[in-house]
Amino acid sequence: MLLLENIEKTFMPRTANAVRALDGVSLTLDDGDFVTVIGSNGAGKSTLLKAISGLVAPDSGRIVLDGRDITADAVYRRAALIGRVAQDPQESICASMSIAENLAMAAQRGQTRGLRLAVTLRRRVEFRARLAEVGLGLEDRLDVRVGTLSGGQRQAVALLMATLAGPRLLLLDEHLANLDPRTGAAVMQLTGKLVATLRLTTLMVTHNMAEAIRWGNRLAMMHAGRIIFVADDAAKMALTVGDLIARFHAASGQELADDRVLLSS
Repeated sequence: MLLLENIEKTFMPRTANAVRALDGVSLTLDDGDFVTVIGSNGAGKSTLLKAISGLVAPDSGRIVLDGRDITADAVYRRAALIGRVAQDPQESICASMSIAENLAMAAQRGQTRGLRLAVTLRRRVEFRARLAEVGLGLEDRLDVRVGTLSGGQRQAVALLMATLAGPRLLLLDEHLANLDPRTGAAVMQLTGKLVATLRLTTLMVTHNMAEAIRWGNRLAMMHAGRIIFVADDAAKMALTVGDLIARFHAASGQELADDRVLLSS
């Protein structure tokens, strides 16, 4: 489904401030894989997802999605294939538009758009049904501006938007990071339900080690722009937070000193 082959990315190259964000990243995802990505701050996790979605152009390497080389494709050419939810809801939704308008826009992702009514009666019925499954009462608020919703409600809408057009790949870039624990748990439950129901191949970046172990069938750990450890299926489920910290030390030769990771474990 997804092939990442020796992806390299350096920001501000040939300067004193050069940062090697991705250092030969290679990874293969099969159809239906749900891979959680963990690592310290600056490990390259978000840069990797941005390279896959087209927001960052890799310096070298190859990205193949569903048999198609998309390495040089613009963001809009990947839109029908990739759904993405960012840490900041403002990157995923249009705050000044209503819930219905945001969903209508998402439903047309990757398609040719013309001068026709976007929010039709048929679509309103469809949107109400999809929102009802979320369980937040949003199905009765189709005409409410998204900017007036709570952070959790906005991320729930962003998740529906990312999955509405039937993407082949879902990218989740720390989409729970700005939510309180209770809201984050609810949004994660919705995430798991959508991934399972739609059988979406998924890459989820998280700082929470426990969540990285709990969700998905595979786990990848990154450090200094490289993937330093991968656990699959039963091996992943047998891991503990202590195991991950030990693996980080063994693979990197360093102590894990990222407070954000340690506090969320």
